[in-house]
Amino acid sequence: MRETLVLNASFEPLSTVSLRRAVVLVMQDKAVVEQSHPGLRVRAASLDLPVPQVIRLCRYVRVPFRQRAPWSRRGVLVRDRHRCAYCGRRATTVDHVVPRSQGGGDSWLNTVAACSADNLRKANRTPAQAGMALLTRPFAPTPADALLLALGLRDGEALPEWLAVRAGA
Repeated sequence: MRETLVLNASFEPLSTVSLRRAVVLVMQDKAVVEQSHPGLRVRAASLDLPVPQVIRLCRYVRVPFRQRAPWSRRGVLVRDRHRCAYCGRRATTVDHVVPRSQGGGDSWLNTVAACSADNLRKANRTPAQAGMALLTRPFAPTPADALLLALGLRDGEALPEWLAVRAGA
């Protein structure tokens, strides 16, 4: 299912929503399409709309300031780009660096993406105890970092044209 970026009326990234929710917001005149997927359209009896990739709300929404992105298993997989922190292969699960049984918990700094084979091999031990090295260090993304990671943008990658113009980049 496609995710659509939602921008505030001031062009600030707010979140991502499902394609269905994005179409509903546009149909209700609560948002306008800023960028669409080339060549793809949503068609119905009384609707012919380009598939929205980015929508902008028509009215400004005040959002309380958040210093940290909320932790989630999906967020860890996205942060680590679905790559195992131990071998670099495709990751399908999340591993606790310090196991929960040893006092570790669900946090950005204690979890990494892992393939099931390495997660099973490491078991209920720390990487040092299992003789396994981390290829990447876990980090806590800011809310803006988490949004850009969810969109698939990497460090040093150019901002999309629609955002670069508004950001004055």
